[in-house]
Amino acid sequence: MTYLRPIPLQDAARPSDALTLAGGWCRFTHVEILERGRAPVVLPAAEAPPSLLSPLLSPRADFAGLSLDRPRLMGILNVTPDSFSDGGLFLKPEAAMMQARAMAAQADILDVGGESTRPGAVEVSVEEETARTAPVIAALRAAGIERAVSIDTRKAAVARAALKAGAGIVNDVTALQFDADMAGLVANAGVPVILMHSILTPDRMQDAPEYDDVLLDVYDALAARVAEAEAAGIARDRIAIDPGIGFGKTLPHNLALLARLSLFHSLGLPVLLGASRKRFIGTLSGEDDAAKRMPGSIAVALAGVAQGVQMIRVHDVAETRAALTLWQAVTQTTPDAKQGENP
Repeated sequence: MTYLRPIPLQDAARPSDALTLAGGWCRFTHVEILERGRAPVVLPAAEAPPSLLSPLLSPRADFAGLSLDRPRLMGILNVTPDSFSDGGLFLKPEAAMMQARAMAAQADILDVGGESTRPGAVEVSVEEETARTAPVIAALRAAGIERAVSIDTRKAAVARAALKAGAGIVNDVTALQFDADMAGLVANAGVPVILMHSILTPDRMQDAPEYDDVLLDVYDALAARVAEAEAAGIARDRIAIDPGIGFGKTLPHNLALLARLSLFHSLGLPVLLGASRKRFIGTLSGEDDAAKRMPGSIAVALAGVAQGVQMIRVHDVAETRAALTLWQAVTQTTPDAKQGENP
């Protein structure tokens, strides 16, 4: 099988033959041809097979009412006692609401989760997870917070309660594989879904994960999960994908995925990147305290945006928004910008 990866350009000067990637902010003139067992080959995009090039050129449909012609931020709201970075901080409803209000000022989506999926985490009962999440979502809506809300769960019953409370997106770290009822729930509800790649369960996923080729293996796995979601009745324009950084991946696996994230645009779907504060950032930066990994998290987020990733899931929303604003200002300057104009 042949895979096509666009090589994104971010310079303010755009070559006349540059193509627009997925209707967004990135351009490309060349592509990388990838095949198993063969060295990559770089070609002008004009020489790529049209059938492979087409998904890269198609603008992405709006996702949960959000246009994807610019990067979108998803703020993480963990109402758990044991999440790896912020466990216990927002378990009380009052604390959760304060954090949600702060994030809503800058985030496009609020992602509410009631079960930690950190490496080694144990499963939480449906009842407990629902009790943690549904009241918080209902409170967000009662308070007039209109931002899109996603429920971060792998359980259909939890998702059903969250949707009833006011959530509008299902974010499933198992890509609908954990609960046999989840695909049907999403299809019947007609809501957008994020399919993330992972292996095994959180308590086992870091037990020496292996891949033949992590980039292509994850791509193929997501393609299969998208096909199964469609077969279950979920419309393709309601699906986004997430390569699952840190879920059943070693440091080299994570870096290989991040280096060529733009490959996933070949699936023709919105791409979400969730790498905020994860262990590999601490390993590379030498920061053991997850709460102090913001600089590395922002660096990875901007690297993802530079490859056209449409949604970035982060803990540090305001700081990431500021960094993104500056990144856009210096990489997307228009030729007619007035020189020397005061800000």
